[in-house]
Amino acid sequence: MKWFQLNGFVYFLSILFVLAPKILSTGELLVCDVEIVPKSHLFPLFLCSGAINKVITMSRRSGRITLQSRDSNTPEPAIRVPLKRKKSEPSKKKLQPSTKKQSYEIQKCWSEDGASPCILIETPHKELEPADSSSFKTYSFKNLFIKASPIPRLNWASSDDVWIKMLNKELKYVHDKGYLQRHPKLQPKMRAILLDWLLEVSEVYSLHRQTAYLAQDYFDRFMLTQEDVNKDYLQLIGITALFIASKIEEIYPPKIFEFAYVTDGACDMWDIQRTELHVLKALDWNLCPETPISWLKLYCQVEAQKDDENFLEPQFSQETYIQITQLLDLCMMDISSLDYSYSVLAAAAFCHFSTFDVVHKVSGLTWESVSHCVRWMSPFVDTLRSEAKPQIKNFPKVKADDRHNIQTHVAYLDLLRKAQERQIDRPDCQHSPVAAGAILTPPSSTEKPVNP
Repeated sequence: MKWFQLNGFVYFLSILFVLAPKILSTGELLVCDVEIVPKSHLFPLFLCSGAINKVITMSRRSGRITLQSRDSNTPEPAIRVPLKRKKSEPSKKKLQPSTKKQSYEIQKCWSEDGASPCILIETPHKELEPADSSSFKTYSFKNLFIKASPIPRLNWASSDDVWIKMLNKELKYVHDKGYLQRHPKLQPKMRAILLDWLLEVSEVYSLHRQTAYLAQDYFDRFMLTQEDVNKDYLQLIGITALFIASKIEEIYPPKIFEFAYVTDGACDMWDIQRTELHVLKALDWNLCPETPISWLKLYCQVEAQKDDENFLEPQFSQETYIQITQLLDLCMMDISSLDYSYSVLAAAAFCHFSTFDVVHKVSGLTWESVSHCVRWMSPFVDTLRSEAKPQIKNFPKVKADDRHNIQTHVAYLDLLRKAQERQIDRPDCQHSPVAAGAILTPPSSTEKPVNP
């Protein structure tokens, strides 16, 4: 080993194969057997000898000194203390093969002749407690029997999947006529007035039937989430529901100022926008129910479907279809219609223009599930049959094969009053009294400018 002294600083130059003393790196000093030298004094030597970014370290196992690369800005590596392994503790609970947790899922089984039971099949990699089969008595299972899909085979989707989605919406979108108990200032006749006005507005703007029925569903479900709503706000809620429904269903929905215009100054655009956000939040953005119109169109299409025709193209009679839809319009204005599911309402209306065998074929419903609604609907059918049959109306910019889908309006309040007079002796039916005047009737169509 050779030592050099320059400008009062100690420098050393070590030859790797000759250097023998143990050099230990500690903090700011290099501890050597000969002399303690500050580490900072070694930097000029490294610069002179070209040993930049090289430090002398020594392997603890072999005692050799080796050169290792290191960034000059990197701090000294800390000595890593090996972690002690924890003793493995025996598990207190061990799963026995007999108590292995499993979960189950429902497997669809479809039969051609009717409903078929669902099968519970075991699914791996999932756990579900309790494992004791005796505790399953605390669970209640609903709709274990699912009626077979009446939809024919489709080339663009699975008919079973489409049918199951429609049935699931019946359970997801809940409506109940009992919401009036939350609003002591409201009466059933006020709802009838509002729906009659919405049907009239829908015809003025050539909106589809599905749009009008979506607005009715939004209104009823929204009122189910509110409490003590004043009657002065019904028109604002109704026109907002129709505004939302038009944006969901229509290709070219009317502008918001057009909806504000038909209220005759009762509502402005800012009121509709503010109420729109309130309604959407209350409905939790669930805006795609299966309405009575969508169920009825499915029933009519399945009944008229042929094997070699496209299922998406209507093949049923437009004249019969508008008669059934007029019956549904009149029934929906009665708040007691909310006692039934939309699929049952459509099936009961279809049953009055066909046989139950056909209804069972297209809907899969039993007579027990439809009979009560059929009897409740009889006074409405008798009232409509005493009137002239509805005719398909012509609408500008509407194709002839789509005219039956446009919502129409007749004197529904008068028809409702006559229907309720026919069932006045039935105590199980709650009526929707007629209006005292056309309070919510919009301006006449002739008074509206073409491009306001």
